[in-house]
Amino acid sequence: MSVAEPRRIVLFRHAKADWPQVSDHERPLAERGRMDAPVAGRKLADSGISLDLALCSTAVRTRETWKLAVSELPERPRTVYEDRVYEASPGELIAVLNETQDDVRNAVLIGHNPGIQGLAEVLRGEAEPEAAERMSRAGFPTAAFAVLTFTGSWKSLEPGTARLTDYWSPND
Repeated sequence: MSVAEPRRIVLFRHAKADWPQVSDHERPLAERGRMDAPVAGRKLADSGISLDLALCSTAVRTRETWKLAVSELPERPRTVYEDRVYEASPGELIAVLNETQDDVRNAVLIGHNPGIQGLAEVLRGEAEPEAAERMSRAGFPTAAFAVLTFTGSWKSLEPGTARLTDYWSPND
């Protein structure tokens, strides 16, 4: 694939987690999360984006979210469980994305707030007005996702280089 072709990154926050007496990394999804994750997967499938790669935090709640969401997609992308996505800042998430091979056109990053929301805000230089308004109104609740496009290699992804083209949350 040419680096001149547009690429898409889907920033997907894990679904609602439960609060049992376990470490934060081991928290599972709550009942609402188990309901919202497949709905988010269907909405992602409806977007028509063909995903080549999923980068997923190793936390239990993100792995469970992705397992439920990906089952709704027409094709399962290659999935990499990445320790560095857990509790990552926007800058750390950009560093992970910068390592993506250029044969990947579209990727999804399944992670946590405040990193996922912060990354959406940092990457966004321009935005579709409706998507920006929905994201501004809703924030970035659990099971929400934002779609951003950019042109160039993954190594060139940096603050302000992407365009927010779509946003969805379970509250929409």
